[in-house]
Amino acid sequence: MTSTNGNLLEVTDLRTYFDTEDGIVKAVDGITFQLKRGETLGIVGESGSGKSVTNLSIIRLIPTPPGKIVSGEVIFDGKNLLTLNDEAIRHVRGRRIAMIFQDPMTSLNPFMKVSRQLMEMTRLHLGHTKQQAYEHAIKMLETVGIPDARARADNYPHEFSGGMRQRVMIAMALSCEPELLIADEPTTALDVTIQAQILELIKRLKEATGTSVILITHDLGIVAGMTDHLLVMYAGKIFEQASTKELFATPGNPYTKGLLRSVPDPTAEQGELYQIPGLPPDVAHLPPGCPFAARCDRVQEICHPIQNMSAQETNLDGVAQMPTPIESGHGDPLIAIRDLKVHFPIAGDGSVKAVDGVTIDIYAGETLGLVGESGCGKSTLGRAILRLVEPTSGQVLFHNRDLAHLSSRELRKHRRHLQIIFQDPYASLNPRMTVGQIVGEPLDTFRIARGREAEQRVQELLETVGLSKRFTERYPHEFSGGQRQRIGIARALAVDPEFIVADEPISALDVSIQAQIMNLLANLQRQKNLTYLFISHDLRAIRHVSDRVAVMYLGKLVEIADAKAIYSDPLMPYTKALISAVPVPDPVVEATRQRIVLEGDVPSPINPPPGCRFHTRCPYMIEACKQVVPPLVEIKPNHFSACIRISPDQPDIEKVAPGAAPGLDTAQRVISQ
Repeated sequence: MTSTNGNLLEVTDLRTYFDTEDGIVKAVDGITFQLKRGETLGIVGESGSGKSVTNLSIIRLIPTPPGKIVSGEVIFDGKNLLTLNDEAIRHVRGRRIAMIFQDPMTSLNPFMKVSRQLMEMTRLHLGHTKQQAYEHAIKMLETVGIPDARARADNYPHEFSGGMRQRVMIAMALSCEPELLIADEPTTALDVTIQAQILELIKRLKEATGTSVILITHDLGIVAGMTDHLLVMYAGKIFEQASTKELFATPGNPYTKGLLRSVPDPTAEQGELYQIPGLPPDVAHLPPGCPFAARCDRVQEICHPIQNMSAQETNLDGVAQMPTPIESGHGDPLIAIRDLKVHFPIAGDGSVKAVDGVTIDIYAGETLGLVGESGCGKSTLGRAILRLVEPTSGQVLFHNRDLAHLSSRELRKHRRHLQIIFQDPYASLNPRMTVGQIVGEPLDTFRIARGREAEQRVQELLETVGLSKRFTERYPHEFSGGQRQRIGIARALAVDPEFIVADEPISALDVSIQAQIMNLLANLQRQKNLTYLFISHDLRAIRHVSDRVAVMYLGKLVEIADAKAIYSDPLMPYTKALISAVPVPDPVVEATRQRIVLEGDVPSPINPPPGCRFHTRCPYMIEACKQVVPPLVEIKPNHFSACIRISPDQPDIEKVAPGAAPGLDTAQRVISQ
């Protein structure tokens, strides 16, 4: 039976609970929504809000036990999926409703060739012969943009990049031409340029096939340009639903307003960044009344607020003022990097040229943002500065002392002045140590404090990063991702460092928690005159925290400028592509923006392309780009770029005559020096 009201999917009073030792977790608690044919519905909210469980419930993939769909209806094309038997629902999954999972590496079978995994779908649901299924698999890989699809079809998942693996997942999901595609955080682990490719692909395929889409994400910039309607979820409930344009223009719920205000806007001036206070509640022990009341700035008596521990014991303000940008480039640098190279030898005579001749200064009190795609050498550069990986050659001068050539004993003396905040707050903390032991370990290592003095210092550090001093006896698994990152920051601060490498410190966090961490780092910098190297592929975050920005591609720096100049006037084609790929949290702006979608992935650092390393993907490439290695040249005051197609006299590449290279003479003079 086909629905007569235009709705492909109607979800009514859906409830999915999990029976745990800690109590009944009401992951989805009475939600109702509809999806029309051909539309895209976005579902947003913080981690734990019930987004993924909602969609797993729709296709009945809830693990039982401990999970159970307690009540509700899921009407798909006139049939209630919750009442179908196991065989009938298996024919719906994959054939009529398909899902793209968040992590393609864990979703694809590592022991099966990609072609075989695609063939399984069509042989099961479409009755294809082996040869028909193989040819269809090749066609689908070509459709999603896998280059040389026939040859790559017999590769295993680990032989593909992250972006290509996600394309394989999309090919698999669309193999049987489903009527509904559920995309669960399909771009979370991807770089901004690869994210743009995947989103453009989903949009193009949706328009070509008429497929309806449910897009789950915590990135409001993505849903602004991709969706027709939005659901905002919190603590298992829908807090707001409206058309995308209406919700962005006039959000009604305080939680929705908080999410929108927490998103860094790359087009806005650097300044205040709003953060939602506290943390989401434990859905196994929800407070009475509105579950958002403990975090809401508009709470009233009718909301029945109670003191939620996670909000009460996390010392946060609603808005923090970002530090005033310093005038970078004046005085002696705190850290001076000179022609730094980090090459990792591999079997045979080759090497991975992770960092290949980087020169840059970092000044006291500033935040230098370092951006670029995965595999470009950002993290290796940060670790090489700290001697966590050994440089192959070059200098790292800290207060004019070369760290790259210090003995182990001499380096140890400098360690306390140079610290790191790691990317993954789950993997970087020892699960067998208490918080007090984790934060206090550097105090003992450097003989700064011991005994009762060390205990007091640890408590002070926890309160400095917005955590309760009572947390010292707890273990890392008892904390949320944002709280764990705060513990990592407290550990880095324990030895009163001058310089901190923040290596993707917010990439694993929700947008509201990202705002908390960015504000915390900014406040600490202002209080302690810290200097940061802030590494990220999130250009919105970089815009808000950085004084200057350096853009890295395949081991080399290709552009350096003040943060405002990088975003308002990017010069190098790669930088232009990165910035154009950043989603803006405004559906009106997104509808009219022109994106530069880069084709392909970053080339291998084992055998980088000759000449300009970006020429294989550059829309402005000419023959000379394949031959000349462009040096960093000051194109505008304090704005450096590596591109022979621009020069100080002609900085706008879009106005350069076809085939011309006005920066070639300058490049040749610099190289000859």
